[in-house]
Amino acid sequence: MATTKKAAKKTSAKKTSTKKAASKKTPAKKTAAKKSSAKKSTRKYSPAASKQVETEMREMKRGKLKSGRSGKKVTSRKQAIAIGLSEARKKGAKVPKKKG
Repeated sequence: MATTKKAAKKTSAKKTSTKKAASKKTPAKKTAAKKSSAKKSTRKYSPAASKQVETEMREMKRGKLKSGRSGKKVTSRKQAIAIGLSEARKKGAKVPKKKG
């Protein structure tokens, strides 16, 4: 009985060592796949859209940027960015759709 238990332990020890070797190889493949997907990613916002946001930010800093119908002066940075992206959308630049 004692010899069969030892033999069983030895075989189970061999199996785990082969599993560890196999598991070491798989993360390398995953990281290679992640790197290739990073190269494939495209820009979310076109350069034209960023240029439009830049001009709107300048207007806001100068105090010349006005909001839509009310015509009130824009003081919020986030609002200036939103106006810039909206203008870029109207001109046909590549900008993701609104989230709301």
